Amino acid sequence: MSVSDVAWLAHGRARKLVSPWGPWRDMQDGFSWDIPEHFNIAERCCDSWAALDPNRIALTHVRQDGTSEDWSFGRLKEASDRFATVLRDAGLGKGDRIAVLLGQGPEVLITHFAAYKLGAVVLPLFTLFGADALAYRLSDSGAKLVVTDPDNISKLAEIRSDLPTLQAVFSVVPCDGAEDMWRAMDAADPLVDPVDTLSEDPAVMIYTSGTTGPPKGVLHAHRFLLGHLPCVETFNEDFPQAGDKGWTPADWAWIGGLMDLALPFLYYGVPIVSHRMRKFEAELAYRLMAAHNVRNLFMPPTALKLLRQSDAMPEGVDIRSIGSGGESLGAGLLDWADQALGVKINEFYGQTECNLVLSSVAGAMEVKPGSMGQPIPGHEVTLLADDGSSVGPGEMGEICVKAPDPVMFLHYWNLPEKTRDKFHDVDGVKWLRTGDLATRDAAGYFTFASRDDDVITSAGYRIGPSEIENCLMTHPDVTMAAVIGVPDPLRTEAVKAVVVLRDGCARDGMEDALIQLVRNRISPHVAPRSVAFVDHLPMTATGKIMRRELRDG
Repeated sequence: MSVSDVAWLAHGRARKLVSPWGPWRDMQDGFSWDIPEHFNIAERCCDSWAALDPNRIALTHVRQDGTSEDWSFGRLKEASDRFATVLRDAGLGKGDRIAVLLGQGPEVLITHFAAYKLGAVVLPLFTLFGADALAYRLSDSGAKLVVTDPDNISKLAEIRSDLPTLQAVFSVVPCDGAEDMWRAMDAADPLVDPVDTLSEDPAVMIYTSGTTGPPKGVLHAHRFLLGHLPCVETFNEDFPQAGDKGWTPADWAWIGGLMDLALPFLYYGVPIVSHRMRKFEAELAYRLMAAHNVRNLFMPPTALKLLRQSDAMPEGVDIRSIGSGGESLGAGLLDWADQALGVKINEFYGQTECNLVLSSVAGAMEVKPGSMGQPIPGHEVTLLADDGSSVGPGEMGEICVKAPDPVMFLHYWNLPEKTRDKFHDVDGVKWLRTGDLATRDAAGYFTFASRDDDVITSAGYRIGPSEIENCLMTHPDVTMAAVIGVPDPLRTEAVKAVVVLRDGCARDGMEDALIQLVRNRISPHVAPRSVAFVDHLPMTATGKIMRRELRDG
């Protein structure tokens, strides 16, 4: 162990929340939260490390051509201080929403940290979103500024006239229709008076996948980073350790990529790798792990399945920990990782509103294949029936998390009724309702059963049908549309559209046209893999589509 590693491990910023490492029950019983009144994600994930050692590496960015560039904490602080001044001079301040429409890279972190220093709220956006998806989220959030790149500027140009609150667009590469981010930063002085935020002040807003109606803006406070730390420490097996370095192919626009790995690793001063992987390729992923000494992974289930199918693993891959979530992996995939990679995958559970509250942890508990494990220290999780009563071992109930909890969201943006509906009061105790059904055995292990709505789980994404159905209905020849998930050996589920066309409409070429419509207007990752045409859809007496009947049929 190097001298710098000794100093790092002794530094207060790397102090473990779950300590000492030992049997799971001991770690649960010995845990208590210590949430400070004042807390800022940028200060803890960037500035404090820059003050300790400005040359310490925070990020290695791997470009598309395979070349890489290291970013130190000091360099990230300098850049984010300058961009904070740019944002302030553009009229942005506390509580304003700043959208980030970029793939993984240093500019994402710079924008996050700059916004936090102003007390602003970051709105991460997926680069595969089409114009309709972007328009909805930017309009609903009232975002005042977008940071993007030339690949996405045309989508913003198409909708900008419909976004009255949008004041400015910055691009990380010079292009028409946007201000030059780096040129503006070079001309700005570093910010010297960052906002002293409370831990309860808003920091991030991530939109749900729209599983029950239109996507909802989930507003999180600065302290939600602290709420993620116990699970990050445990699913990474006594994290952090000297030599750790993290990477995930999951986009940082989603809570998984951002909060299961990127920001928590920087909180501990552990370097991460970024790479804009447009499509996951196992051989490329293996090469990246070997070339950059990646030791810790957050891998969505589909990525793990693709790694398993590849025999291209090079020498030098040396993984210490792997976490995964979103769907059950199965014993076969767990055995493969153990034998091929020498790592036991830890499966965890969470959702955008309340992430990382359950996990299996091979180093501290017996792992039961198919199970999501047990509640993470600091989080109280139970199963409740519809009437709020507890369910017994082996009985199915809704996964509920006791409030308050540091990892729990503040509220849905502009949706007070939806926020109230998310919680269940039982004998004076407030529980967040996840909408997920599970069973729990006598030993306290949770096993996922299903959603109680119509969510589709495909390639690690949670996809809601409503936004896709609304898009399909914009086609002049579509009179009704329903979207369901159907079994798929690689993706778990594939998106399927069931459509009623207007009388007399020819079906030739219509399947391809509707699939392309969704790809262009929303995102390729939610586009149907197939379209079926029917004369009518099954409906309830109140006019609701019976998607379950379509799935069962």
